[in-house]
Amino acid sequence: MHAFAQLLDSLIYTRSRNAKLKLIGDYLRATPDPDRGWVMAALTGDLDLPAVKPAVIRGLIEARVDPVLFRMSRDYVGDTAETIALLWPGADDGAGEPLSVSAVVDTLNSLSRSDAPAALAAMLDRMDAEERFALLKMATGALRIGVSARLAKTALAQAFSVGVDAVEEVWHAIRPPYAELFDWIEGRGEQPTAADVPVFRPFMLAHPLDELRVDLKDYAAEWKWDGIRVQLVRVGGETRLYSRAGDDITGSFPDVASAFATPGVLDGELMVKGEFQGGEAASFNALQQRLGRKAVSGKVLADYPAFVRLYDILFDGREDLRPLPWTERRARLEAFAAGLDPDRFDVSALIDAADFEALEDIRAGARDAAIEGVMLKRRDSDYVAGRRTGLWYKWKRDPLSADCVMMYAQRGNGRRSSYYSDYTFGCWTGDPEDGGELLPVGKAYSGITDDELKMLDSFVRNHTLNRFGPVREVEKTLVLEVAFDSIHESKRHKSGVAMRFPRIHRIRTDKPAAEADRLDTLRRMIT
Repeated sequence: MHAFAQLLDSLIYTRSRNAKLKLIGDYLRATPDPDRGWVMAALTGDLDLPAVKPAVIRGLIEARVDPVLFRMSRDYVGDTAETIALLWPGADDGAGEPLSVSAVVDTLNSLSRSDAPAALAAMLDRMDAEERFALLKMATGALRIGVSARLAKTALAQAFSVGVDAVEEVWHAIRPPYAELFDWIEGRGEQPTAADVPVFRPFMLAHPLDELRVDLKDYAAEWKWDGIRVQLVRVGGETRLYSRAGDDITGSFPDVASAFATPGVLDGELMVKGEFQGGEAASFNALQQRLGRKAVSGKVLADYPAFVRLYDILFDGREDLRPLPWTERRARLEAFAAGLDPDRFDVSALIDAADFEALEDIRAGARDAAIEGVMLKRRDSDYVAGRRTGLWYKWKRDPLSADCVMMYAQRGNGRRSSYYSDYTFGCWTGDPEDGGELLPVGKAYSGITDDELKMLDSFVRNHTLNRFGPVREVEKTLVLEVAFDSIHESKRHKSGVAMRFPRIHRIRTDKPAAEADRLDTLRRMIT
């Protein structure tokens, strides 16, 4: 565990992507099997230790340390694993016999939920603080160290001089600790195959268009829809739905999965049909009612029927179409989709524009709740994983904005855990001098520089009115200009509205709080 703990500690304090790739690669080359395989599973979110839950860990520390002291310390530190690692009493501080990663995983996987807490406590007793932190992070699956699954796989590929796309191609066909994968990359075995297994293939991604302008003779334009990007895979009699991150979300959308019975692999946008739009796409707010559910009731299926708007085709049966140019894949997609259930699948329509100037006018007038912007796809581009310059571009519609008042703040996570960096903000129900009150309309933690973060943290600490656990209520005097992609009605929020992708655009120290926007202004932005 000591080497893994050192890796986590180094990754937390390393901001450079290349430096993180080197740290992970060096660890994988120096660490034997199966430890490195379990660490890869932890870094990519594929490690599941069902006997250990956050509530179990909190119970362990509160049995040894005063609960009030723990909660106050957790509020100050900002991270549960780090707090427990530092507070844990009666430890040998690493004097016990060293534990390997595989020994920890094997032990916790072999125990029932009733036996796991005592075994976990015994492990914590024999570790130092750094190892305790690594163990708790690994056990809960919440590393939060600035390493995505894609970056971890890229580090693995670079460390052993193989293509990251080849690693991604077989990743979901093998299980941790990935013995077959390491045998292949170190020359001891054949390359694993994904034949007859419904595996995830990496998505083709787009670069922001920014100020670039392209010729529509070379590029096709279609709408960028506001759902979640999914991959539909049907092979060997099985169907799987994967998210953009490669997570299997089949169980959350059984209605879509059961309707896809034709062998192939498709790329599209998962959305919900609009109740008052003749079956057209509803806003992302409707889709949120379906996301993250392990069990979906009949009422949810009926109230929020899901469908997929198709973008591309990767496989037609066993035939790999990714090397074909976009124009040929588009024709194959339309032919393939003709045989699918029209209630569950349709093809994203192309935008008919004479030239780029005409497309600008069309985009500017698009305020449909389900439209996020425009995609531009080079007509001769093959389907390649990741972002390749010059092939696909995304041109999001201009964000909306509103002046809001900061109401609450909470500590962040990871390297921001020492700052109040998550801000809840609100708008007025009416004139504040005539009985108008502030109601929360959103929460944001992005869009600010490090200097602005320090400024806002100082404001929170110096203008706190009340404390509610880790949350501070602040004086309602600071205005934040908040940018967001769209706004929708919401029954879950007292204000009746919910922002989509809010981020802080500007700190308006020049504007009195009483001049911040009214809720009526936001409601007029609902599409």
